[in-house]
Amino acid sequence: MPTDTKRQAVSELAELIRTSSAMAVADYRGLKVSDMQSVRRTLRESGVQLHIAKNRLLKIAADEADRAELKPLLTGPTALATIDGDEAAMAKALADAFRPFSRVGITLRGGMLGNRPIDASQLARLATLPSREVLLSKIAGGMAAPMTGMAGVLAANIRNLVGVLSAVADKKRETEIAA
Repeated sequence: MPTDTKRQAVSELAELIRTSSAMAVADYRGLKVSDMQSVRRTLRESGVQLHIAKNRLLKIAADEADRAELKPLLTGPTALATIDGDEAAMAKALADAFRPFSRVGITLRGGMLGNRPIDASQLARLATLPSREVLLSKIAGGMAAPMTGMAGVLAANIRNLVGVLSAVADKKRETEIAA
């Protein structure tokens, strides 16, 4: 029989799932409480929230939030990481936070980017992407490179013309002095 506390937890989880731009599901088996606090602290610095909830409540919340794709990932001890913002930052933060505990057997099961489910290998690839700012600067550099090249080509013709005129003027002075 559902209690008010469980109904409240499900509604909060459903709202969290609905408003998150990205989610990741991890198996936290083998972590001590102090280790989990360390992981949470590391993730919080990156803007990632880590939630531990019963799978049954998470499955109900996923149904309420219209994210049924999340349900197959909810088996065993489950930690749900969410972010409202840069998805690659979440993947990097998870990789960094869980790296010291890889010997314990912490694994990422998968997650969601928006409404699209992704598996653990896609999350790992997402973690290797450069940051959003770096990608934007590469795009800007790629767009500016042809314009910079064109400006250099146009300036080279003017420089060459000035060089030729200067050489002609020097030659004329030499011939006038010699004459």
